[in-house]
Amino acid sequence: MRFMIIVKASPESEAGKMPSEKLLTEMGKYNEELVKAGVMLAGEGLHPSSRGARVQFSGNKRTVVDGPFAETRELVAGFWLIQVKSKEEAIEWVKRCPNPMESDSQIEIRQVFEAEDFGAEFTPELREQEERLRAQL
Repeated sequence: MRFMIIVKASPESEAGKMPSEKLLTEMGKYNEELVKAGVMLAGEGLHPSSRGARVQFSGNKRTVVDGPFAETRELVAGFWLIQVKSKEEAIEWVKRCPNPMESDSQIEIRQVFEAEDFGAEFTPELREQEERLRAQL
């Protein structure tokens, strides 16, 4: 099972404040643990929303809205993509993570859809297309 581990933004991450050397060292050690255990597929920090944009969809219309965005606690500051056996295992890994922010913070855990989750609507042709695309990554 794959899980997206989502680090929620904080006022300091949205202000563009970079992590301390101490936090970078702690995160580096944590990432090493994830890699050595064979569970980490990807992981990155994100620039603040002031450097981002959103594309809003309404029928065929597309509207671009530049950041920053309100509701800091709803924004994403970084992520890991991990592969583990269960949600409980994902939770245990996240509980070992150093606090990613200077202030109180929150990490969300969301399971990634797999091909079998889509049922009959994900036809053999669509599955083949998906496999072909993933092989090119």
